[in-house]
Amino acid sequence: MTVCVPQSAPPSTPSGPPKDRGRTPFTVTADGSYAARLALGRGTGGWFPERWTLGGPEPYAVPLPGSQPEEPDSEVLPLSDGRVLIRRRVAERYALSLLYPTGPGTGELPLGAIECPRLSLLPPAPDGSSAFALVHGERSTTLWRVHGGAFGPERVTELPGHCTGGAWLDRTGRMLALDRELDGRTKAVVVDLGRGGETSPLLQITEESNDRLLLADPDSGLLLVRSDAPGQDRLGWGVLGSARPVRFPECLRMSDAAVTPFAAQPGQVLMPEGCAVALRIDGAAGSWVGVWRPSGRRVQQFPAPVGWLAGAGLWTADGELRLPYVTPYVPCGLARLRLPGADGKRGPREEDEEKEPGGPPQGPVCVPPEAAVPAEPTAPAEPDGQDESAPPTAWAAAAGAAPRPAPHTAPPTLWQAVQPTLTEGCAGFPEPDPGAAPRPVPLQQAPLGRTP
Repeated sequence: MTVCVPQSAPPSTPSGPPKDRGRTPFTVTADGSYAARLALGRGTGGWFPERWTLGGPEPYAVPLPGSQPEEPDSEVLPLSDGRVLIRRRVAERYALSLLYPTGPGTGELPLGAIECPRLSLLPPAPDGSSAFALVHGERSTTLWRVHGGAFGPERVTELPGHCTGGAWLDRTGRMLALDRELDGRTKAVVVDLGRGGETSPLLQITEESNDRLLLADPDSGLLLVRSDAPGQDRLGWGVLGSARPVRFPECLRMSDAAVTPFAAQPGQVLMPEGCAVALRIDGAAGSWVGVWRPSGRRVQQFPAPVGWLAGAGLWTADGELRLPYVTPYVPCGLARLRLPGADGKRGPREEDEEKEPGGPPQGPVCVPPEAAVPAEPTAPAEPDGQDESAPPTAWAAAAGAAPRPAPHTAPPTLWQAVQPTLTEGCAGFPEPDPGAAPRPVPLQQAPLGRTP
């Protein structure tokens, strides 16, 4: 089935829809059970979909190649039943199909096609079975349900302006937040799918500011935003349904690096201040990992594992950050970072760390064994009795610089490799209550708040 989208008359000053902000090529389902990406074949040099299973004791990847290599601009989206939705551009339309493994081959179930100039998939829906996409027009953006409906792709609603981003605000998949550019300003809006796509404001710090939503945690209500209301683009945070202002911590402002949140710790029901947030930090030295909590006054920084799919990762409810990585030795791996203070309390060292460390972390850095040279760690000294020579070796093994461990062998814990003295004191959290998620309340004209 092919659906044709009528094109509106072009505006007097032609301008195409803005490009989406860089999105990681590794997409994880809302429940963290599966992930999917486009992988590059080493022998053929062609692209093919790859599904990762993350719910077991160790991850494993299943290639889903078709009869011919995929185009690099194709998009994939994992579903919670193990199938992978793929969006392919074919001439002037976008074809949608479901891929699944069938023994040695790949099964494919066509869902239909949408004829339009540009279509982009939204992040996985919380129910794990639905999939949504944005069709970008000249003057408006149309929201489509491309899987999970009764009769193939279904049009949900049309929004004036150009929409990008996409974040789910609840666990039921009813409230979807989008960044909408209209009349020269970008504001985050919320689309209520339970009311036929009714749209209302979500972020409006000032009338003239550009306010974008970067990350939303449905359990705690924590929102990570980027706004130029303070005078320049700054990373800030607020709470869904709260009357308190958006705050812009100084520790999230790094003059020599770009900071982007990519994962929030689930299970922190009504506890936004204790919700851990994973950050991708990009600087002149490359990309590394940061961890921040609203209750803290600093960003903890760690070297990224070798082969990290930068900007990808997921939290567990008990405070473990898992980072996917790929190396020539480990085609499918998860590095684990377990932090202290998962209950929102400060860790043993948090009182003594600087608020805003400059530059990349100075911990052990992973290199292949043949290129490794002994180096003395420059991280803060460990308490007496700790062996500082062990962490680099364990870290290198966790990041795939050594041959792949035997099956059913637990990989080293990333946190133990970087900071082996802070592995205790992590408490688990109760399962989130879907009914406890607060209903969105627009943050309109909120006064600027600054925290150190």
